[in-house]
Amino acid sequence: MKLVNEQELVISSYKTKPLYSWIKQMIDTLLCLYALVALFPLFLLVSVLIKFDSPGSIFYRQERIGLNGKAFQVIKFRTMRADAEKNGPQWADQNDSRITRVGHYLRKYRLDELPQLINVVLGDMSLIGPRPERLVFIEEFEKDLPHFRNRLQVKPGITGWAQINGGYELTPKEKLGLDLYYINHFSVLLDLKIAMKSVPVILFAKGWR
Repeated sequence: MKLVNEQELVISSYKTKPLYSWIKQMIDTLLCLYALVALFPLFLLVSVLIKFDSPGSIFYRQERIGLNGKAFQVIKFRTMRADAEKNGPQWADQNDSRITRVGHYLRKYRLDELPQLINVVLGDMSLIGPRPERLVFIEEFEKDLPHFRNRLQVKPGITGWAQINGGYELTPKEKLGLDLYYINHFSVLLDLKIAMKSVPVILFAKGWR
């Protein structure tokens, strides 16, 4: 697992690669449009299972913070009960009782993330980048990790360097280190490496909760 050192925390090479950033956005959009068409039958199947499993909507929308602090609505398949946050925002635990039966498997194989392909097409996210966080958690993490907002120098992603190096098992500090490593070493080769390593993470349900 590669982390950044203290000197790297405020450095980002992302802004020095505008051409690749533009190319990456074009590739993201085309791939996601194709994936949305190809995966339409799976979307239908998951939607039916969710509706039969528990009352509530099929999709779950939640405000997250993206590039340069811009807020957007992230889209997921609903994996928790409709009243999951009646006591306020909280992270999901390993054996969270709020997770539905279908939601358990959707999370295990990351299928709940599929609707975020729409977020990529809308331009709010990328296929690869730091996972988007809620403002309430960003503000909480900043109390101990003052560089946490540096993650917002790039578009958030569906998968990323942190996801293939621990995912849900990481502490906020470990996650920040891995996300900043990605930002500081942003490249075509690193994106390809993340894309390839994301496949076994999904297939073998590594680091899920």
